[in-house]
Amino acid sequence: MKKILLILTAVLALIGCNKNSYSSQRKAEDKLIENFLSRNNINVLTEIPADNYTWGENDYLLVPGYDNLYFHLRHAGDSLLIEGNDTTHIDDIQPQETVVMRYRKFALTEHADTLNYWSTLDQAFPLEFQYMNTSTCEATGWHVAVKYMKYTNAECQIICPSKLGFTADQNSVTPYCYILKMKIKR
Repeated sequence: MKKILLILTAVLALIGCNKNSYSSQRKAEDKLIENFLSRNNINVLTEIPADNYTWGENDYLLVPGYDNLYFHLRHAGDSLLIEGNDTTHIDDIQPQETVVMRYRKFALTEHADTLNYWSTLDQAFPLEFQYMNTSTCEATGWHVAVKYMKYTNAECQIICPSKLGFTADQNSVTPYCYILKMKIKR
């Protein structure tokens, strides 16, 4: 029993001395995002712009309710045609509807943010997921982005902390920038 207690104490001491704790990794991630915003002269908007707002190249919305999730609308997209030549707004999209997404992914580290890390542009098929169903796309930041993209063929850029990205990003506590182009599949 003493051996087990001694081993357990040693393991706990090693864990306590780990300088790469999740807390310190999260602080480093926050610093990476802060440095990225500074290096790129990002103008942070703290309120949701009106629908007719013309997004400047460096205008990013700090998404309300999410720490370090930034959204930039690159292209507003097109209205969806439905019966009677009416249009529908993305607010009409229902949970579980299929969203088709092409994306590029960049790391936010000092030098890697200019390199293409991953892209579906080279893939035969885009990524499909059900809106607001995180079991089909666990990247919560993407679901939030769709909410702000509003129309099919919209394109945005998001700065996404690891906890709102893919599971692999969460495990490595790595923030990424995504360029997303969306279509709604009906």
